[in-house]
Amino acid sequence: MTKKEKLEKLIAYFQENMPNPETELNYNNPYELLVAVILSAQCTDKRVNIVTPALFQRFPNPKSLAETDSDEVFEYIRSISYPNNKAKHLVGMAKILTEEFKGEVPESIDNLTKMPGVGRKTANVIASVVHNRPTMAVDTHVFRVSHRLGLVGLKSKTPLLVEKELTKMFSDAVIPKAHHWLILHGRYTCLARNPKCEVCGITDLCKSYPKIQKVGIAEVDKKLPSIS
Repeated sequence: MTKKEKLEKLIAYFQENMPNPETELNYNNPYELLVAVILSAQCTDKRVNIVTPALFQRFPNPKSLAETDSDEVFEYIRSISYPNNKAKHLVGMAKILTEEFKGEVPESIDNLTKMPGVGRKTANVIASVVHNRPTMAVDTHVFRVSHRLGLVGLKSKTPLLVEKELTKMFSDAVIPKAHHWLILHGRYTCLARNPKCEVCGITDLCKSYPKIQKVGIAEVDKKLPSIS
């Protein structure tokens, strides 16, 4: 099977089994999504969704968040990972969002990454989900799954290199969906320590699957790049 054929089958599988993939973060507008994505760094979406209702009620827009201080924000997000830094980032982000962008979440990656707490991954999520741009945010799930499947090569040892390979591979129309496909597949099926190969529908397309059956996932992952 050629790489092109493999990709076509992979897309067909996800189109059938996950036709409308979406972020699992709860939000009502671009500002809320931006806040949620900043909070989700090294934290589960489930935990973020527990915290954000009260946070959004107190700070319903960028202006209200910009006018507070990180100490108050901390009290709302203290159960989130790295709450001190994230509280500072949220206030700093809101100030720039209010002062430079009139409270509107910008579209370009360059403008998004001007704000504290907004790295390339976060910017790509916003550009894709809010503005439907063909950007590929590479988190731990995307990084892991794309390497295990063999979609990217062993030389792609950083999220940026994986991002570049994947965006060349998928069409602009498919990239926003592919981002969510890989995340959700990694979150619920291709788990980090114990992948559920027995219920995976794409083992025939997975480069690692035959090796996993022979030597186990730990040995296979030793030879693959790690995002950490």
